[in-house]
Amino acid sequence: MVNKAPHVLSIPDRYSPDKPNLYHLLCNRLEKVFIVHRLDKETSGILVFAKNEEAHRILSGQFNERTVEKIYLALVEGQVHQNEGVIDKPIGRHPSLPGKMIVTKSGKSSITHYRVIEQFKKYTLAEANIKTGRTHQIRVHFQSIGYPLAVDAVYGRKDAFLLSDVKLGKYSIGKDQDERPLMSRSSLHAGRLTFDHPRTGERLSFEAPLPKDFAAVLQQLRKWGR
Repeated sequence: MVNKAPHVLSIPDRYSPDKPNLYHLLCNRLEKVFIVHRLDKETSGILVFAKNEEAHRILSGQFNERTVEKIYLALVEGQVHQNEGVIDKPIGRHPSLPGKMIVTKSGKSSITHYRVIEQFKKYTLAEANIKTGRTHQIRVHFQSIGYPLAVDAVYGRKDAFLLSDVKLGKYSIGKDQDERPLMSRSSLHAGRLTFDHPRTGERLSFEAPLPKDFAAVLQQLRKWGR
């Protein structure tokens, strides 16, 4: 199990294969690991790699059969109007923008269950349980129902979260100074992963605590954003 920091690649990037990534870091330490799944570069949280081919086969089968439980925390814009719900919309590649995904009838079946954890004046902290593992699924699904991630340079309205966003008139900085963002990556965290041990069959659940940037945003929202 690995707790991935934000801005770190899960696996080598096709455009910059020499860039630091978890796969190469683990291979350097353990000689060989096998990729089971991945997280977006900006997403923090929990990942599982397999140590041998048999474990890789079994774990990959659990992901394909959707017996793995993947729980994310997402900070989204606006007050989500339903305390819980299901987003069942197919996702496919954007026809003209490489790397971007959209909801489209020609896409693959994609299902996200969500429930509200905490409400703020202009934001909502939600738990997302994805039953499928499409590229950018949570980001695309929340954007499709009118609640994009609070920070998302591709699918949202902001590429950073500033303290002045919530303190408004009560916030000031010195002359000729630029405000430093509390968070400058997608406001999404893979918080819990549950699966069956590939050898013993025991049901296991692992959790990753919120990283400092995400925790700092929530702290300020609880103080100023009610």
